[in-house]
Amino acid sequence: MSPFHRTRKTSRAGRIGAATAVMLAAGALLASPSMAQPGRAAKPAAEAKPTVVLVHGAWADGSSWSPVTRRLQRDGYTVDVVANPLRGVASDAAYLDAVLKTISGPIVLAGHSYGGAVITNVANPNVKALVYVDAFIPDQGENVIQLAGAKPGSQLGGDPTQVFDFVPYPGAVNGDVDLYVKPSLFPGAFANDLPKAQGEELAASQRPLTLSGANEPSGPPAWKTTPSWALVGTKDNVIPPAEQLAMAERAHAKITQVGASHLSMLSHPKDVERVITQAANASR
Repeated sequence: MSPFHRTRKTSRAGRIGAATAVMLAAGALLASPSMAQPGRAAKPAAEAKPTVVLVHGAWADGSSWSPVTRRLQRDGYTVDVVANPLRGVASDAAYLDAVLKTISGPIVLAGHSYGGAVITNVANPNVKALVYVDAFIPDQGENVIQLAGAKPGSQLGGDPTQVFDFVPYPGAVNGDVDLYVKPSLFPGAFANDLPKAQGEELAASQRPLTLSGANEPSGPPAWKTTPSWALVGTKDNVIPPAEQLAMAERAHAKITQVGASHLSMLSHPKDVERVITQAANASR
């Protein structure tokens, strides 16, 4: 074959390659929703899912939210589980607010137990909904010890020396101490609808709340200006269900009752997730 024919063959192949590339590019453009359907608008930014921020309570850590976190992530939510310092309502709320300021866009803020007191003390304009899960919902001036004993039924009531182990900590002011729930009491109080072995494991890994934090008065409540939801565990032996209902009704929260212990996030994660997603959908 002459050089002329080889040149023609190469040129023809080049033309075919170029034509193929153009067709592929055109196909890609036509496959794009914005090109194939020019009349269909892109999804509005307002429809984006809010970030869900979860705040654990006293005598717990972020792992208490793990089953709920997995479900929310599977449903496409960005989830942040805050490591609650458990040093005191005002300082814990300040730490939480610092975390929230790093998040752009709308936020659904959920708190469990003492975490409910913490989220109540955060005033952040990006928080569009508050979710209380077996939680304290204090008004200004109230504290968690006061609220836990406001109605009968809490196994954390009575003689504190029979309920807590008192542990000094470095830098404590005015004789403050860390409070640990006695391991023998923990499973029946917190985890009465979970396997006994799991309750014992949770007792061994509990993180303490300070005595001063348990008695610290709450500040102006965020629930007065932010829509609220509440899940009430009807088998709760820490915060009596009657007290949870009274606090939730006072906050005009949308209430869901579940036959769960104080740790409904572990025993009934599907129900907890459902309440959080209801709040998320309402805030969009």
